[in-house]
Amino acid sequence: MSKHTLFVCKSCHRSSQRRPKKLPFDGDILIDQLNNLRAEKFPSEEFEIQPVECLWACKQGCVVAVSSHDKPTYLFVNLSPDKSASALMEFMQMYIKSCQGAFTWEQLPKLLKSAIFTQIPPIKS
Repeated sequence: MSKHTLFVCKSCHRSSQRRPKKLPFDGDILIDQLNNLRAEKFPSEEFEIQPVECLWACKQGCVVAVSSHDKPTYLFVNLSPDKSASALMEFMQMYIKSCQGAFTWEQLPKLLKSAIFTQIPPIKS
């Protein structure tokens, strides 16, 4: 089975204002939400949540990418660190179960419809 990965930008921050130094980055909050939800509801799912330093979409944080070998890669932007974890987990379940990993906009969880930025075609081996 192909490895499925949910990349989450650790340094994302949605606000255009400066983040107060004592507050965590929005990306770190989202990572915690995803890890907690995965532990509670999806312990057997075969995917990795991988924090990354930057996904180069800083003005559109929180940003995540979903990727797997021979499947399209999806980039989601402007995610709420408090509200998007469930929708991302729902999408991951769909993505893992799909042989080709291709979805139409209509198939996306409601919250992710406004967050989808791009679908990058897979590299075929």
